[in-house]
Amino acid sequence: MLRNNSYYLLFFLLYFSTGVYAIEQTNSLLTDIDKPNIILIVADDLGFGDLGINGSTQIKTPNIDKLAKTGVNFTEGYVTSPVCSPSRAGFMTGKNQVSFGYDNNIGGSQLGFDPEFLGLPISQKTIADYLKPLGYINGLIGKWHLGDAPQFHPLKRGFDEFWGYTGGGHNYFPSEPDGKRYNIPIQSNYKTPNPLTYITDDVGNECVDFIQRHQKDPFFLFASFNAPHTPMQAVAEDLALYEAIPDKKRRTYAAMVHRLDVNIGKIMQALELAGVAENTLVVFISDNGGPVDSNASLNAPYRGQKGILLEGGIHVPFIMNWPKKLPTGTVYNKAVSTLDFVPTFMEIAGGKVSESDNFDGVNLIPFITKENKVVPHPNLKWRFTISAAIREGDWKLVRLPDRLPMLYHLPTDTIEQNNLALKEVAKTEALLKKLGTWDVHLPHPVFLEGAIWKRRQLGLYDAEYPVTQPNNE
Repeated sequence: MLRNNSYYLLFFLLYFSTGVYAIEQTNSLLTDIDKPNIILIVADDLGFGDLGINGSTQIKTPNIDKLAKTGVNFTEGYVTSPVCSPSRAGFMTGKNQVSFGYDNNIGGSQLGFDPEFLGLPISQKTIADYLKPLGYINGLIGKWHLGDAPQFHPLKRGFDEFWGYTGGGHNYFPSEPDGKRYNIPIQSNYKTPNPLTYITDDVGNECVDFIQRHQKDPFFLFASFNAPHTPMQAVAEDLALYEAIPDKKRRTYAAMVHRLDVNIGKIMQALELAGVAENTLVVFISDNGGPVDSNASLNAPYRGQKGILLEGGIHVPFIMNWPKKLPTGTVYNKAVSTLDFVPTFMEIAGGKVSESDNFDGVNLIPFITKENKVVPHPNLKWRFTISAAIREGDWKLVRLPDRLPMLYHLPTDTIEQNNLALKEVAKTEALLKKLGTWDVHLPHPVFLEGAIWKRRQLGLYDAEYPVTQPNNE
């Protein structure tokens, strides 16, 4: 009798453990063959108007344009912050970064703040953390900018391979062995890095190598370019292509964007040669709007730039291309956010998003394919140092410390120059109420950048911005 009871006990334990295992596996319903590869390509400080698909005739971007023309071009795509580091904290976690205190750019630790918290909080999971249990090999090539301290390193945040640098920028030409800031040596955990040639080419080449080495595995590749972020450095052959542009900085910028496009073309060609292009989701964005005053970028038809919450600072190129699943040549004109990346990537990888994940984003695929006919977001909200904003439908409100709120009706006022706050008082009050209620429930920042940036950002709201394309001459 005891033996029989033991037998049933063993059977019960095996059955129960198998059931638990099966429940756990519901988060990974796809076989490795079915799982799409995922490539997130991020440009750094690219102007919205500096792509052919967005109206540029001065700068040629055939490879990026092709991604949009053969995929989905989101004309109302937003980042969560107008500067690099908090923007990345948002799209890497699927949560609005201010919900965990990431309000500022990383720029040194200020008095009263613990430098051990100067980075993406270790309590927050990254895209790589979510994809790893689903069987993905995760690689980061290029810029990190989510903390330099060891606890924030990408190899501790779900990435299996890293080739790049942890700071906010880098020289384009060879770095110094004992260099600091933009001259620091490249790190890598899987090879001894060769000396830099031109970093945009080097990032592109390393991405190609990653695809070649992992073409038989489902992979996530974060192709994090630093072009066209300063310093303004271009190769001679690219400068020659744009010699007709009289302004030296603009000419250099055009050459840098051109080289970025060339390397995106190399990545796409590598997918074709590996035979995995059909089932690879490729996403392209800029991490924020172009800093018109520092790299001669153009955010036309939008006013504003990097650092502020006018459209020029947060409305960015936003493209998805997945031949196996997404319709070709689709233009999607509802507001979407880079917060949508994590839930989208998780679910196409076979995972399941639950309420406990507390994502602020959604899986965009059902909206693109029209399975879901409502808008992805009832509203989008931003807070960045001195400023806050909300977009709800066609209306957008921006709140600053030194003036009345600014209310814009975007379809009729793309440039955001006709403030309707006093004409549409009910709308102003309603949006202020929603923005303020959200704001007061947010935690304190875990770090601050220098106070000088607050004054600079305020001044950028009153600057003049080009909002039309330049002549080709």
